[in-house]
Amino acid sequence: MSMTIARSTRTHLDWLESEAIHILREVAAECARPVLLFSGGKDSCVLLRLAEKAFRPGRFPFPLMHIDTGHNFSEVIEFRDRRVAELGEDLIVRGVEDSIARGTVVLRHATDSRNAAQATTLLESIAEFGFDACIGGARRDEEKARAKERICSFRDEFGQWDPKAQRPELWNLYNTRVHPGENIRVFPISNWTELDVWQYIEREQLSLPSLYYAHERDVVRRQGLLVPVTPLTPPREGERPERLTVRFRTVGDVSCTCPVASDAATPADIIAETAVTTITERGATRMDDQTSEASMERRKKQGYF
Repeated sequence: MSMTIARSTRTHLDWLESEAIHILREVAAECARPVLLFSGGKDSCVLLRLAEKAFRPGRFPFPLMHIDTGHNFSEVIEFRDRRVAELGEDLIVRGVEDSIARGTVVLRHATDSRNAAQATTLLESIAEFGFDACIGGARRDEEKARAKERICSFRDEFGQWDPKAQRPELWNLYNTRVHPGENIRVFPISNWTELDVWQYIEREQLSLPSLYYAHERDVVRRQGLLVPVTPLTPPREGERPERLTVRFRTVGDVSCTCPVASDAATPADIIAETAVTTITERGATRMDDQTSEASMERRKKQGYF
């Protein structure tokens, strides 16, 4: 008797997509008040596409939320609002400016990076709306502290993360139980790499802020990074601005996010470039992650996403 063995035609992106959709549906079913964090960045754009596949033709079973530092690139904020309008979903915006006005965030200087201060505003927003699960686009390959986290990462009643006391996750079994005041951070694309994200963006033909693609910009060279010349990050004494062709691998706070030299103008160009890069996304672009080996882990313990 002959036997035909069916060969799967599913790609690795199909498997990653299925896993992420399963996680989104699991959280929507098990959590009382989830929220999806949407910043306008490429990873959260992928999350929106996955949410469309998980829940359309209905509306998303959770609102979107952006913790705005007030120092975001204008191109990203314009894209964020346009994308939300296209989807017809609800967007909650809470700003670090509000926390500064309340006195819960105190900066030494008005132009200081507000990236870390987002943790305070996020925790205040979680308490305000009673969210028990915050879904975000963090990936394990971005940075060492993120590599330690589970897909459903537990936070105590103070919003703090203890990397030594994480719940086990066996196969696709996720523990979404929390006590009042506690919450979980959920990372449906935790197992994706930067290359996977760009391959998915190309496959799904997702639109992104223009900053992700090659463009000319004035920069200065500082501590191995290309620092964009902006009102928040002007040249220091002795630094000479250069006009270079660059793109951003991540689009965070203006005060701490740097571009990389690149001529990549399409997703296909970026896929080819990403396939051979030897520096992690955050290592190549984020000033705040270079202050110490444990910068991200310390911020996450304090409540940062």
